[in-house]
Amino acid sequence: MQRMLMAVVLCLLPVPVCAQWLKLRTPGIPRTPGGNPDLTAPAPPVRDGKPDLSGLWVLGGGSPLYSVNVIRDPKDETIFKPAAEALFRKRADADDLLDRPQCLPAGPGDIFIHTFRIIQSPTVIALLYNGVLDGYRQIFLDGRELPKDPNPTWRGYSVGHWEGETLVVETLGFNDVGWLDRAGHPRSESLRVTERFRRIDFGHMQFQITFDDPEILVRPLTISLPVQYIPDTEMLESICNENERDRAHFASKLSDRVKLSAGALAKYAGTYGTTTVSLVDDRLYVLGVRMFPQSETKFDSRLGLFEFSLDADGAVKSLLRLGAAGDESRMDRNR
Repeated sequence: MQRMLMAVVLCLLPVPVCAQWLKLRTPGIPRTPGGNPDLTAPAPPVRDGKPDLSGLWVLGGGSPLYSVNVIRDPKDETIFKPAAEALFRKRADADDLLDRPQCLPAGPGDIFIHTFRIIQSPTVIALLYNGVLDGYRQIFLDGRELPKDPNPTWRGYSVGHWEGETLVVETLGFNDVGWLDRAGHPRSESLRVTERFRRIDFGHMQFQITFDDPEILVRPLTISLPVQYIPDTEMLESICNENERDRAHFASKLSDRVKLSAGALAKYAGTYGTTTVSLVDDRLYVLGVRMFPQSETKFDSRLGLFEFSLDADGAVKSLLRLGAAGDESRMDRNR
């Protein structure tokens, strides 16, 4: 079910994350006697006295969900200050579902969405993101300090240092135009991000990211996720504006929407696989994103179209995400 959920979320993203060469054997990596990549082999030897993090990687543990909403349940919003929470609610409840950054960098959220390649040298590490316009970051290891008054950018300015076998990266200088996630949580120019990368064997890393924004957050928000090496493939160019086909399906016309009572909406609240649908203030949310009813069972949202499936007795049995190409992804309701 988790694989299905990740497929659903990946389909919601404006750019493909898996546009890669297939069936290409990565040279020089450890393999089992049968020729398969051995991801549990020891980590590569250190280079220049430091761990080697090079390779093609992807975050696991449901990481695409954090790009949708850094808060997994809309009831747990106490970490945001009142003004930030009010702005989030305004964005979440907006009738214009397209009123969000489109085909633009997600800033610190890029790492939740995309496969990324780490290219390492003694003085700088580059992260290349798959499927992002100008999708790269530079992490300087040459001892420079973070800029005192940086020109705000989408991805900020990053410097790193080693704490034993852990790479610690500090980033600031973000603009306040981008959102912290697709749900609409804001960020300010005071945002400071700290990331920690630690390679535990050849095919696995531990990753932790902390958001600290005194204008937006009551306290820092930390997320920890596993990272896995991707063998025998490569990234291909993928430009968002060329492949973005979901925009026309994100929102229906306002005239197509209907009004349902809180009682009618309440029966849909629950967990479908690992996806939470919540009823808050007589409004329905999926992954923290507002759902607008088109009929008794069909809803639209910033994440696309959804439809609840009922059994013969009228009980809700599953949630379907309706794709732009007519495809469906089903998540059964947990009992």
